[in-house]
Amino acid sequence: MDASAISILSTVFIGVFAIECIWWIVWMAIAASRKIMANFYFMLVTFIIWCGLDVYAVINMNVNFAVIGIVLVIIPFIILPGMVKIITEYQRGVLFRFGKLSGLLGPGFNVIFPFGIDRVIKVDLRTFTIDVAKQEVITKDNVPVNVDAVVYFNVFDPILAITKVANYTQSTTLLGQTILRSILGQHELDEMLAKRAELNEKLRELLDEATDPWGIKVTAVEIKSIELPDTMKRAMAKQAEAERERRAKVIFADGEFQASQKLKEAAAVISTEPAALQLRYLQTLPEIAAEKNSTILFPIPIELFNVFTKLVEDKKEKQ
Repeated sequence: MDASAISILSTVFIGVFAIECIWWIVWMAIAASRKIMANFYFMLVTFIIWCGLDVYAVINMNVNFAVIGIVLVIIPFIILPGMVKIITEYQRGVLFRFGKLSGLLGPGFNVIFPFGIDRVIKVDLRTFTIDVAKQEVITKDNVPVNVDAVVYFNVFDPILAITKVANYTQSTTLLGQTILRSILGQHELDEMLAKRAELNEKLRELLDEATDPWGIKVTAVEIKSIELPDTMKRAMAKQAEAERERRAKVIFADGEFQASQKLKEAAAVISTEPAALQLRYLQTLPEIAAEKNSTILFPIPIELFNVFTKLVEDKKEKQ
């Protein structure tokens, strides 16, 4: 290889190696700033070895060392990309090194060992919603009902969620189904319908207590629906109808009683003032005329009948 070709090749290698050096140094700085010291020392050692070989290849530039230089250029593209692990804000990364738990990675840019030495499992910290499938429950008063619910939970300890249970979402769902059947089976149907808020809180407490060793926090449990058999629905409808009829009769009787009391008081007032009865008669005339009736009744004071009664009695005495 002539001198000009070697010079051009050396210039290209120096430019590429300079860019890769800056790239490598930036990643070492990131590892040091995030206090991932094991990865920092690994990158530092490999960087020193890589730079030494690089300098040696450039100084002794010939055909053989050109091949070595090309290999050295490829090495950063093999090592560095495999060391990147980006964690989003709502996630945490559980780090395993050689299969052993090593720590927890926070959100952002993280540097790990390549070639499968480090393995990161991402855990979502957002609130999950699981739909507990309909469960057939026999209530305390032997009524079969179908009940379904919704469970809201989130991971508060990612390490426990990964190391203590194989699938925390499925395990929480199955546990919710079991607790739902167990608790609702201890209550009567009327209690399930009337005290739903209390049952929700009790289910949440029991489920949260059971999932604490898994690093799971249950925030809420809501019973969505309680489906009754058709026969029970008809019986409840009859009961509700009978209850409404009872209330209607009581209200009607109470109204009649109150009306009779008012009529009694009105009669007492009218008996003290006979003219009041005549005024009441006159008040009824506009009401009758408003209905456009062909027959009009004229009220006659009862005192007029006393005159005729007295005349009849006098006639009888004379006879």
